[in-house]
Amino acid sequence: MRLTRRTLAAIAATLAAPATLRAQAAWPERTVRVIVPFPGGSTPDIAARAVAGHFQQAFGQPFVVDNRAGGGGAIGTEAIAKATDGHTIGVSIGGPASTARILNPQLGYDPATDLAPISLLVRLPIVFAVHPSVPARNLEEFIAHARANPGRLNYGSVGAGTLGHLVTAEFAARHNLDMTHVPFRSVPQGVTELVAGRIQAMGAVSGAVLPQVRDGAVRALGITSEGRFPQAPDIPTFTEQGQGAAIWTWIGLFGPAGMPAERVARLAQEAQRALQVPEAQRALTAAGFEIVGGDPAAMRAFVADEINRWGPLIRRLDIRPES
Repeated sequence: MRLTRRTLAAIAATLAAPATLRAQAAWPERTVRVIVPFPGGSTPDIAARAVAGHFQQAFGQPFVVDNRAGGGGAIGTEAIAKATDGHTIGVSIGGPASTARILNPQLGYDPATDLAPISLLVRLPIVFAVHPSVPARNLEEFIAHARANPGRLNYGSVGAGTLGHLVTAEFAARHNLDMTHVPFRSVPQGVTELVAGRIQAMGAVSGAVLPQVRDGAVRALGITSEGRFPQAPDIPTFTEQGQGAAIWTWIGLFGPAGMPAERVARLAQEAQRALQVPEAQRALTAAGFEIVGGDPAAMRAFVADEINRWGPLIRRLDIRPES
């Protein structure tokens, strides 16, 4: 019997298949980096550590959190997108993982094409809070105060184009308020400046600012959840004050584009299991998160919706990284 080249190739592929499957099943073969684009103790860091501990047990290899802060989350997210070692994943938030390229066309990565969405993890509403020296008890009173003091109010965020910035910038533009944006490297840094009175207002994720609200160090004027947020039922929503629809900041799990589909699926499956671990649920709830979860297809669709929602606002207000 004479073997043709096609037959020989088919035999070789058949013999190689078990080895390929074993290699896939063996992943990870060593320590996996879990990049977090914000400092330790930040809300993305809390979410990452909640799932990384489960991953370590499920996969039998260390999953080590690597904090890469800066650029409003873009620096660490770019590190996820450009990873080529096969053993890097990470968490990211709305702007850096969706609209960052619209904000900065010179960005070194494109979230729409350079990231592999794995799973949505958690979401949080934005709390709009002010220093106690601001004589406002609700959003309407804040609007009146800002109009009476043009150019005198500073508001903080963790960077141009991040959700806290977009929420406040849109609110200010809609009511023609003259306020100055002050970006910080992290939410804790911004909240510290708000407590000190060096900025007068900030739209911050609920988990980062609610402790200061409860202590009376800052005053919450509104929250962007659909209804009253369970962790802060006394704060009126933006919706009930006539100031727009619900808005959530979110944290998702990503890999670099090109990550094998079976690996993405396995990570998504284990992420769902991690979110059901009682200890993780307690830690996430205590940090102010609402647990969401979801599969890779749902995550891809969600990111596309975020781009469609916030991209036009960024263009209309001409928001740039230095804003």
